[in-house]
Amino acid sequence: MPAQNKSKLNIIAINKNVQIKRFRTFGDRVSDKITSTVGSTPFLLLNGTWFVAWILINTGQFGDHRVFDEYPFGLLTMVVSLEAIILSVFVLITQNRQSKHSELRSELDYITDLQADVEVDTLVNILERLAKNQNIDISDLLAQLEAKQKKILREHPLTKDTLDD
Repeated sequence: MPAQNKSKLNIIAINKNVQIKRFRTFGDRVSDKITSTVGSTPFLLLNGTWFVAWILINTGQFGDHRVFDEYPFGLLTMVVSLEAIILSVFVLITQNRQSKHSELRSELDYITDLQADVEVDTLVNILERLAKNQNIDISDLLAQLEAKQKKILREHPLTKDTLDD
């Protein structure tokens, strides 16, 4: 094939993870780090050990002179409540951001679908031209393609219920 007839198709792919990382702020990274740390088994074990130690110390197991929060452990209750509030805020921040990431992924999927649609349309046009140049009738194949597309739309209708899920 002569060099002048060669064409090069540049397909542009979108890496969703790279795009999402581009939009992460310092606060997002801090929130992710905290959420991944507190959502781990070592943190659970550390918290459990800390609670047990607090209770043992404050029930006088290591001597009455070490007690600083007598039963019913009001200070421990306050500390645990504050920890729960702070950690739940970080979890909510992370969940909200993940929801935004999901929306961005959907948008990027849509863009990818549009790109694929253009590529497929171009390939179909190329094949139609080739078939026309070779005097090959492909109308039956094009009719099959259209029928299959309509079948997909019938079997997977987009309804309000689909959007509410």
